[in-house]
Amino acid sequence: MQTRIRDYGVRIGELNTGRLNKITDVSGVKIGHSTISNGVVNTGVTALHPHSGNIFEQKVVSAAHVFNGFGKSIGLLQIEELGTIETPILLTNTLSIGTCTNSLITYMLDKNGQIGRTTGTVNPVIGECNDMFLNDIRELAIREDHVLEALETAADDFEEGGVGAGTGMKCFGLKGGIGSSSRVIQFPHGAYTIGVLTLTNFGVLENLRINGIHAGEKIRNKLPDNSSEPDKGSVIVLVATDLPVTSRQLKRVIKRAGVGLSRTGSYIGNGSGDIVIGFSTANKVSHDPAQDLVSLTAIHEDDIDQAFTAVADATEEAVLNSMITANTVKGRDGHTLYSLRKYIDDLL
Repeated sequence: MQTRIRDYGVRIGELNTGRLNKITDVSGVKIGHSTISNGVVNTGVTALHPHSGNIFEQKVVSAAHVFNGFGKSIGLLQIEELGTIETPILLTNTLSIGTCTNSLITYMLDKNGQIGRTTGTVNPVIGECNDMFLNDIRELAIREDHVLEALETAADDFEEGGVGAGTGMKCFGLKGGIGSSSRVIQFPHGAYTIGVLTLTNFGVLENLRINGIHAGEKIRNKLPDNSSEPDKGSVIVLVATDLPVTSRQLKRVIKRAGVGLSRTGSYIGNGSGDIVIGFSTANKVSHDPAQDLVSLTAIHEDDIDQAFTAVADATEEAVLNSMITANTVKGRDGHTLYSLRKYIDDLL
């Protein structure tokens, strides 16, 4: 069992979490990793399956939002236009976008013989952050077998911190990586789950806040090298839910991830790629046209505030989980990033 931020008494918000307090509390969602960590190469792939069926044949309603566009993500244009996702989502390092795209296309072709024959092509969705501080990114270490490992080992429970795409990531001057959290919201028509997964590679140490506590300055004074660096990083936020929403409503919901990022101390810097991708499993969209009208269910607009709160709180907690679960790592050129665990007892 990994030690997470709640194990230190930090509770973000008043809403209840799901069973695992992870994005996989949304039924059908699964996460897998492939990790490379051998000294100078510290990188990997993280895969998300939106549901357990054939995602190409049964797409999910989706939306994307870019806070700052210093990024190389794949697939956002079609998400914006059509409002659906039709592949698993991959996260990796910046220079492995091409390998992950080709590998995910190959994976989808293998499982869907109609693609490129009797129907159109496919829109792979890939997000990235630059892990070159710890990782010799020029090695182009990610191969197709790493992508397949992440896709094929995906499960309900999964590790956080310096694993998968998060292996080489830096957050607020400390070790970042993969973090997750979830919230349950209640309506007269039912209970729904909102889950968040973050790939964290952003922030300036002195700006770090933990549940409102100005933690960064205290940590900076304890670091062996307490020099300040500008924010050159990025963050990818994935939001999953079973709440019935339209793509337009979902876009409104996922924008509130920015609230959670800001609470941790992010100001969404000039050189940062801050991107959020969301989907709802409540309404599946068939690839093949139907003879009848397509029926979609959606909440009333006045019910949406709970979802806003849930995304903001879960994003904030997911960022903190990405840091507290990560181990101290020494990587390329002797660069070292320390775990938040090294300092947390002195902060709370």
